[in-house]
Amino acid sequence: MNVLGPDNAFWIDGEWLSWDDIPDLDEDDFHRSHLAKLEHEAELRFQYPNADIALIPVFRDLLELAERYHLETGRHLQIYGDLGELFGAITYGIKLHRNYAKGSDGRLGDDHVEVKTITPFKTKDVVEIDTSGNFSKLLVVKINAAFQVSGRMIDRKQLPKSAGRYLPVRWSDLPSPT
Repeated sequence: MNVLGPDNAFWIDGEWLSWDDIPDLDEDDFHRSHLAKLEHEAELRFQYPNADIALIPVFRDLLELAERYHLETGRHLQIYGDLGELFGAITYGIKLHRNYAKGSDGRLGDDHVEVKTITPFKTKDVVEIDTSGNFSKLLVVKINAAFQVSGRMIDRKQLPKSAGRYLPVRWSDLPSPT
């Protein structure tokens, strides 16, 4: 019987395991799997250059879960605001503030960004902006009935002036992304 150690095994969860303990995994499979993971990460970095790559599968899983829940129950999970913020972090590189931070949802360079989400069950593509917030950019994220997600960002100074504290903003009034 061979004694297991650093020359012929690896240490995990307090015990030595040899490669023989892992069924159907040879070194070629391991390298192919690792290479495929690196290629996938490179594709994601190309597609989302400003993103924290770890957030992408979380976003996709939550969006899929929200859609499945709706299909099964006819109801909606209350996660669309979080999905909008994750979309902003992934697509635009917004660094999100802690939950329930006052004034804005995150930063993009020196700009404070407010994120508003149009949910799939909303009958009108309008969000209401609290103009007392401390933000210089507005990102409106739209999740449509088919659970497709898109976003449009605008500088606060380009928003129309508001007579009151709250300003309705229509999706159709926002500039399309270039």
